[in-house]
Amino acid sequence: MATRHQARMAVVSLLYAYDLGNQTIADFSDEILEEKKIRNKQRDFALDLFKGVTEHLAQVDEAIVKHLKDWDFDRLGSIERATLRLGAYEIMFGELDSAVIINEAIEVAKAFGSEQSPKFINGVLDAISRDK
Repeated sequence: MATRHQARMAVVSLLYAYDLGNQTIADFSDEILEEKKIRNKQRDFALDLFKGVTEHLAQVDEAIVKHLKDWDFDRLGSIERATLRLGAYEIMFGELDSAVIINEAIEVAKAFGSEQSPKFINGVLDAISRDK
């Protein structure tokens, strides 16, 4: 059975594809999640997160841009942008404690991002959580 962490990893993958221009990725999300063995409650959790991020994308991106220091949003790597979007969405619209969400985002960044990604993502999401 998949964990919520694995579900979040899958959501970052979906957001990554979405960011690269695959706007129809939502049509294939069920198959992608099944391929990653994310089923039942975790599948619903992942789909809710993906849908939530895409529906609130403008608000989420605005919060991220507000807290980028000396960075241009368009210069962010797609994995970092996807991870930040998921984390920012959960902080802004979710019910979990911000520290848990930030920790999850850092773990995703360690798995997918560059060596500097976890620290960068921590800083931006921490700033967003202080605004909440």
